[in-house]
Amino acid sequence: MRLKNVPGSREAVAASEFAINDPAALKGLWAEEAFKNTNPIHIEVGMGKGKFISQLAALHPEINYIGIEKYSSVLIRAIEKMEKDPLPNLRFIRMDAEDIEDVFAKDEISRIYLNFSDPWPKDRHAKRRLPSRRFLERFANILSDEGTIEFKTDNRVLFEFALEEIEPAGWKLLASTFDLHNDEKLSEGNIMTEYEEKFSAIGNPICKYIIAKNNA
Repeated sequence: MRLKNVPGSREAVAASEFAINDPAALKGLWAEEAFKNTNPIHIEVGMGKGKFISQLAALHPEINYIGIEKYSSVLIRAIEKMEKDPLPNLRFIRMDAEDIEDVFAKDEISRIYLNFSDPWPKDRHAKRRLPSRRFLERFANILSDEGTIEFKTDNRVLFEFALEEIEPAGWKLLASTFDLHNDEKLSEGNIMTEYEEKFSAIGNPICKYIIAKNNA
């Protein structure tokens, strides 16, 4: 994926009141310190320009949301939107998903969203895919026992890979579809990301699953 460089974006993200510059310092304290409440926390890993998580935060003020994005040139767009229409229950982190266990404590997160993640198509890069068993292990260490992961993609090959990773990683499948927008149950209340709107418009079916830790 080629990204357009936005001059000064890193500095602007660091200076924003909506971005957390030292997230590791809040490990285990996110609700109380960052949001000043005890509400559950949902995170989106790879949030892009923030359309999805911003809409969720606006719809659900009773939930705290944290958007994670690696690239400041992308994250800055979400911050610009927040400056125009602030949401008290939404914060952003610029970081690599590999470091997620350094930022969140055991059981601190109630739900994780993975939307249109980089497919890393080469086999040797499989461990970099967010729905891989390597990342599912990381996510299991921060997700509560009742928590879930929701994953959406238009990439059929990546989705099939993700389905195959569930059981070996010690998770269980709660629901899945290869055509989200024509699935009456899973499409209920669906919020589309920027990529989802783009891919749906050209006829690409959207795949989705919901999984939970297998605590049996």
